[in-house]
Amino acid sequence: MSAGPLPHPQPPTTSTPPAPPASSAEPTVTTSNTSTQPHTPHTPQRGDTAQPLHHDETPHPSRHDETPHHVATHDNTTHDNTTHDNTTHDNTTHDNTTHNNNTHDHGDLQPVTHLEPDSGSDTDSAFDANSSTSTSLASSILSYEYSNGRRYHGYRSGAYVLPNDEQEQDRLDLLHHIFTLILGGNLYDAPIHPPPRRVLDIGTGTGIWAIDFADEYPGSEVLGTDLSPIQPTWIPPNAKFYIDDAESEWVYSLDERFDFIHVRTLSGAIADWPKLTRQAYAHLHPGGWLEFQEPVALCESDDGTIDLAEALLRWQALCNDAAKVFAKDIRVGHTLKQRMLDAGFVDVAEKVVKVPIGPWPKDARMKEIGRYQREHMAMGIEPYTFGFIGKILGWSEQECRVLIAQVTNDVRRKDVHMYIKFYFVHGRKPQSAV
Repeated sequence: MSAGPLPHPQPPTTSTPPAPPASSAEPTVTTSNTSTQPHTPHTPQRGDTAQPLHHDETPHPSRHDETPHHVATHDNTTHDNTTHDNTTHDNTTHDNTTHNNNTHDHGDLQPVTHLEPDSGSDTDSAFDANSSTSTSLASSILSYEYSNGRRYHGYRSGAYVLPNDEQEQDRLDLLHHIFTLILGGNLYDAPIHPPPRRVLDIGTGTGIWAIDFADEYPGSEVLGTDLSPIQPTWIPPNAKFYIDDAESEWVYSLDERFDFIHVRTLSGAIADWPKLTRQAYAHLHPGGWLEFQEPVALCESDDGTIDLAEALLRWQALCNDAAKVFAKDIRVGHTLKQRMLDAGFVDVAEKVVKVPIGPWPKDARMKEIGRYQREHMAMGIEPYTFGFIGKILGWSEQECRVLIAQVTNDVRRKDVHMYIKFYFVHGRKPQSAV
């Protein structure tokens, strides 16, 4: 990933997301299914760059704390953003590889393009209240910065504007739960078969996805990278974390190529998406898969009720303006399919899921997802406001706090049927590729 990922001590953290039911109207989706061919596993050679160091933080009790295992940490802060429009997706370009007819999308994810409001009771009790060896790195990696009562990463300071404290880690873990619900309990949607030998999780954040994957597939070797050293120290023996910047040049050798690369919620953290996609392509084995899971930072409604949330509309416009100044797009989801095609991927499939904010949908499953997403969004208003509007646009802390209160009220309104779009895009490196 970047020049020499640094293994790092890991404080605790985790996250989780949901899976959506197919509602009435569903867009046309073209997904290609191909099975990845097994190959000999490769062992990463990271010992030369790792600088042993000790970290005293103990794992957060609410996060993964089973049995202690060796961990080399690295991380890249994660973020969530909301998603774009235009559903429907197709696939293009296939190579001449023989396909397994029994293969299907791992998560059988169904696009959700229509959410019907529940005209019955809108009461809801959930979230209604306001609510083995550690390694050691250079002091610049373990040092933190503090602002507005929140903690931020010190490594590559300024590359990522959201905090990395316990409050933010809880938000990321909740988002992981939301993704898991959307995916029906699965961790990915690509038609990968057999299970990948080497897996890379870019922007691993609290490391929860990588840890869950390592637990579910003990035969896989899982690497997670991030800018923040916030992963737990007790992890599965087949998982490792490194401090690394995904925007730097990746230094993995040919023997260290991956079978599956997972990228989630990095909108607002990446300046050059074409480069990221090209590097992922270059570091996959032929037949390997890349999957993006990106929400778009844009709240919408199909019935016009979003117009009632004036503070929220102003807030999301300001966040988008700040992201443009920062040169890191927070509405990148709809561009990912073409990026993958341009990089040379085949069997590219895009699926869009409208994720409600609040329990307003009639569908029971989407209602549950909406409860979690509303709480997740409420937790994200403060860090996004301070990070984008405060730091980049120069608003004072007092101005930010007034806006935060107004937007939080809008998010909890029961008469606004808003949602954001989550983009799930995966593609395969051709077997004929070098």
